Amino acid sequence: MLPQELAAWLVASGYPKYRAKQVFGWIHKTGVSSTDEMSNLPRELRSFLKDHSFLTIGSVETQHKSKDGSSKLLIAWPDDQVVETVILPQRERLSLCLSTQVGCAMGCAFCATGKGGFERQLTSSEIIEQVRLAESVAQRPATNLVYMGMGEPLANFDQTIRSIELLNHPQGRNLGMRHITISTCGLVPQIERLGELGWQLVLAISLHAARDDLRSELMPINKKYPLAKLIPACKRYAKDTGRRVTFEYALIAGVNNGERDARALGNLLQGWLCHLNLIPLNPVPGLPYRPCSPSEIREFANKIERMGIPVTVRASLGQDVAAACGQLGGGRAGDEHFRKN
Repeated sequence: MLPQELAAWLVASGYPKYRAKQVFGWIHKTGVSSTDEMSNLPRELRSFLKDHSFLTIGSVETQHKSKDGSSKLLIAWPDDQVVETVILPQRERLSLCLSTQVGCAMGCAFCATGKGGFERQLTSSEIIEQVRLAESVAQRPATNLVYMGMGEPLANFDQTIRSIELLNHPQGRNLGMRHITISTCGLVPQIERLGELGWQLVLAISLHAARDDLRSELMPINKKYPLAKLIPACKRYAKDTGRRVTFEYALIAGVNNGERDARALGNLLQGWLCHLNLIPLNPVPGLPYRPCSPSEIREFANKIERMGIPVTVRASLGQDVAAACGQLGGGRAGDEHFRKN
């Protein structure tokens, strides 16, 4: 609950309004794992909160640390479902890659998460609990959040938005909107709703192909929201918010890295407020796709840059522990694989 909602609930339950600020601070600023830790609250109120199962608490079942310093956490919920959360430490920054669903229904051809299907939505509490648990493991506060883990964030729109409201709130973590990124495969109505909020967060579009025939093959959502609908929605978002849109493009050898693909991508992105992130595909066992070589990636990037489009070539992190983009979703079976290997 937001502070005003928490205050209304506590007052209706017979407690003073000012207790709401204390409770909210304990949860979202201090990051307690139990109502017993709320030491300036009377025992009766702590018992009341506990009786109402006030806190959503998960547990870190396993942690796999990559040679590049990133870590993947397997987080379990009381219903025995699990999600994966990634810790990405840098010098002054700590980025967390958060999941919004157990599984995913989008079925992108190159992504591990969708192979297991969709199980359920996460609540805003479960999204925020990933932050608390990851910060506890990292032993430092998060500076950046990327909603790029398991699931499609905009398919869980209300809970994703509520989690951001709570994480951004000045009485809690007070994490700035410009330090939050939402990634989507292209749900047009939800992109429009997000733009109407006028928030200054980063919108990242998983594009991966600039031709409808190829994108529909790689990403089934394109059949419902083809490029002729997606790109105008992104342009409206940029206009409504004044924020450039980031496009993610995983280069797949022999699939989307040809001359025709570069021309199509240039035509799509020229002349408006956007940016392109090129990344090598992160391989998934059992899928036929392989990444481009560094020289192929640089060659493709040069073609796009010559068309006047700002391009960044991103490095993949956590690939050796299946923590990179597109590799999440191994769950307990994936952990068993790591233990054996």
